Amino acid sequence: MTTEIPSGATRGAGIQPDILAIDLRIAVMRTSRRLRIEATGDVITPGQYTVLAHVRDGAMTLRELAEREHVQAPSMTRIVNALTEHGFVSRAAHPKDGRQVHVGITAAGEAVLNEARSQRTAWLAQRVAGLSEEDRLTLSRAAHIMQELSAR
Repeated sequence: MTTEIPSGATRGAGIQPDILAIDLRIAVMRTSRRLRIEATGDVITPGQYTVLAHVRDGAMTLRELAEREHVQAPSMTRIVNALTEHGFVSRAAHPKDGRQVHVGITAAGEAVLNEARSQRTAWLAQRVAGLSEEDRLTLSRAAHIMQELSAR
């Protein structure tokens, strides 16, 4: 694979931050979309995957999940209902507010989430394996930089 000059750069000139931001946004969004498509398939949808990932760290209310996913409450209810029917999440009374329900992940949900994550990693690893050592080193450095950027 040959490395091209990014669209935000010109030979002998610096990289313009606004143009680099556009290039990065496009690359991240396309890669994210492909990862969602490649590893959810027949068992869970991309939306269900995300909900499982959220509740893996602890039970959440439907409202909290809807806010995190930027969806309306009825949409989140449908997602959680489907996950409940498959046995991937459970519902329990909120410990402090009886009007609310806590959604938590089950062992089956953990298993399906782990499988989907493994599939995503395998898909990406296969693509990365086809790159030159130089490109892999560049991507490794970029991954670390992007993690730092998103942690700020």
